[in-house]
Amino acid sequence: MISRGLSTILLLLASNTFMTIAWYGHLRFKELSVFKNAGLITMILISWGIAFFEYTLMVPANKLGSSLNGGPYNMWQLKLIQEVISISVFVVFTLVFFKTDAFRWNHFVGFLLLLGAIYFFFRK
Repeated sequence: MISRGLSTILLLLASNTFMTIAWYGHLRFKELSVFKNAGLITMILISWGIAFFEYTLMVPANKLGSSLNGGPYNMWQLKLIQEVISISVFVVFTLVFFKTDAFRWNHFVGFLLLLGAIYFFFRK
């Protein structure tokens, strides 16, 4: 059986993938013929539909992971894990689907600082 900690991380990974598609994917949807003439309201409704799946994964992830429910992470750690996963998913998504935006040295430094944040958040 998968541990609560790993289950939390996997659910957060899936959840953030859906949310990234909902928030940023619509910027590429216009390239699909079915959405070529779709307006803002249509894109909002489609994004809400996608975000529904984000919530169905995020809520159990937080429930499983939270030390308030017997999980391994306190609230600070749970939030930081979510943010690191969110940014990581965004980077991969951007590099794959938006090739106009390059990964630069300052992005790398930002990730190093996030690693420092992880160290301090998990330090006893």
